[in-house]
Amino acid sequence: MRFAFIHEEKASCPISVLCTVLGVSRSGYYAWTIRPAPARETSDAQLAVEIATTHKRSRNTYGSPRVHRDLRARGIYVGKKRVERLMREHGIAAKRRRRFRRTTESKHLHPIAPNLLERRFDAARLNTAWVTDVTYVWTLEGWLYLAVILDLCSRRVVGWAASENNDRHLALAALRCALADRTPSPGLLHHSDRGSTYASDDYRNELATHGMIASMSRKGDCWDNAVAESFFATLKGELVDHEIYATRRSAIASISEYIDVFYNTERRHSSLDYVSPIEFELKLKARRIRREAA
Repeated sequence: MRFAFIHEEKASCPISVLCTVLGVSRSGYYAWTIRPAPARETSDAQLAVEIATTHKRSRNTYGSPRVHRDLRARGIYVGKKRVERLMREHGIAAKRRRRFRRTTESKHLHPIAPNLLERRFDAARLNTAWVTDVTYVWTLEGWLYLAVILDLCSRRVVGWAASENNDRHLALAALRCALADRTPSPGLLHHSDRGSTYASDDYRNELATHGMIASMSRKGDCWDNAVAESFFATLKGELVDHEIYATRRSAIASISEYIDVFYNTERRHSSLDYVSPIEFELKLKARRIRREAA
């Protein structure tokens, strides 16, 4: 440790003085500089580079569990505790999340659907249960409202839309985006809060047209729509809270890139055994093909 200190401080103080103060010989220091580093130290240094690379690829969003799984996927088999230690020693940490307020307007006279989902968030098949919600993003032009729809099976964002207005047109745009990409069979369970946008005649008619069954959270119970809430917390903690958007257009471009390029395609989800939503869906389809071929 004394030789390492001398090595770090030699630019600001003569080596001979440092050696005298620390009670070591100059010959000993020079011998230390050409001595091979211990194997563990060298291995840690190499692993720290891999960890930093993984963390950067995750846009500085991964904590140690996701970093560990990413390393394993790349063929680097190390212990969880070692990854935790090296991240701590090198100051590598996930971005922190902030709390956010809800945007629900539930004081209306539209019909309220019963809570049919009942917090069953683990759908076994794709396109059998979707959850949706709306949040807001601040820009220097004013608020931007974001509506998303997620498939509970894969946690994939299957549809989303953004607007300066939080109304039924925004919610319908997200729904139609999902329907343009997916063709669910009649009977899909569509869960939302009990806001006026989802309870409106237009929205309920759109659901009925496609054979979807409406389900709504109980009044004031955010846990009934926990998956959508969790997505917004992730989006804001990993992206929005760290940006200053000059315009709504720039916010939409940033969110689009996050959802379509990173979240759906690359981000490892703990609820999916640390694979991305698209990789999870591909594995599901591959298993189905094998079963049909057997």
